[in-house]
Amino acid sequence: MSALFQPFELKDVTLRNRIAVPPMCQYMAEEGVPNDWHLSHYAGLARGGAGLVIVEATAVSPEGRITPNCTGLWNDAQAAAFAPIVAAIEAAGAVPGIQIGHAGRKASANRPWDGDDHIAEDDPKGWQTLSPSAIPFGANLPRTPKAMTIADIQRVQADFVAAATRARDLGFQWLELHFAHGYLGQSFFSPHANQRDDQYGGTFENRARFLLETVRAVKQVWPDNLPLTARLGVIEFDGNDEQQLEEAIALAELLKAEGLDFLNVSISFSTPTANVPWGPGFMAPIAERIRTATALPVASAWGIDAPQIAEHTVAQGQLDLVMIGRAHLANPHWPYEAAKALRVKDPSWVLPVPYAHWLERY
Repeated sequence: MSALFQPFELKDVTLRNRIAVPPMCQYMAEEGVPNDWHLSHYAGLARGGAGLVIVEATAVSPEGRITPNCTGLWNDAQAAAFAPIVAAIEAAGAVPGIQIGHAGRKASANRPWDGDDHIAEDDPKGWQTLSPSAIPFGANLPRTPKAMTIADIQRVQADFVAAATRARDLGFQWLELHFAHGYLGQSFFSPHANQRDDQYGGTFENRARFLLETVRAVKQVWPDNLPLTARLGVIEFDGNDEQQLEEAIALAELLKAEGLDFLNVSISFSTPTANVPWGPGFMAPIAERIRTATALPVASAWGIDAPQIAEHTVAQGQLDLVMIGRAHLANPHWPYEAAKALRVKDPSWVLPVPYAHWLERY
């Protein structure tokens, strides 16, 4: 049988297959509150047959949003709006997950189709951004962030804990902390963004401190029987690849010791001058290296949209799960198409009966 369609067990959670929908920002919320768009979107993806559906990057605080239209989980109104989404994902047979994070110096931006740049400083829609150091990202995100004080750091970590608590109480069964893509967690770890001279900057141990403390704090409120995971940027593609991978492996081992159960391996995106070697499944060998070194189960995205590539990465032990993003936007029933392409016997079981009956009968 196809490796891609084997169940995956982690803690008390069982995924029906190795296909996951990664967090993909929709930029359709108001004041952080999800709405009918999100309910329809996530219910449709879950009905399509994926084993895991992870809700988009959801801010732990107002200033942690990427844009004014990002979802949030810092108040009860937002939590109430997420409740039917969790129920719809689970009712469709997928495990409901959520990614929580803070956008750091990349926050206060316009939506991608509205410019994908920082909101002007005199525009009331925007806000002051935060980062380990007062260093702008550059390119289309030129605003200089405020260097965080120790009090700021502690407040943001408390915001992560509060959001994780709400996610737990809503019934999410998979929690992913966003420590990638140049957002706040990644910024603390990256010398491109972190030039502090206190206990949160400089050495590897200091740059890792914010991430380790945050995982440790969240672990206190997240159930022991449910997966606590992170999306980690492990490589920048800026010419220092080997050193970054070695540091990422060391960090992953420390995160595992703090109770992390799973790693979604991604790109750092901490500098606009990086030269990413885009190509089919190009992150899978990097993820495999981390999997081998740490014994953590891993996933990755980026160019794994073809069923044959997805099957290969799982069958060869490079990935435990495949994160299928844009292909799911193009076709929410991608798992069904993958099952047919891989010649899975009776692929109809991937879909709900009201779809499968007619698609397989004629």
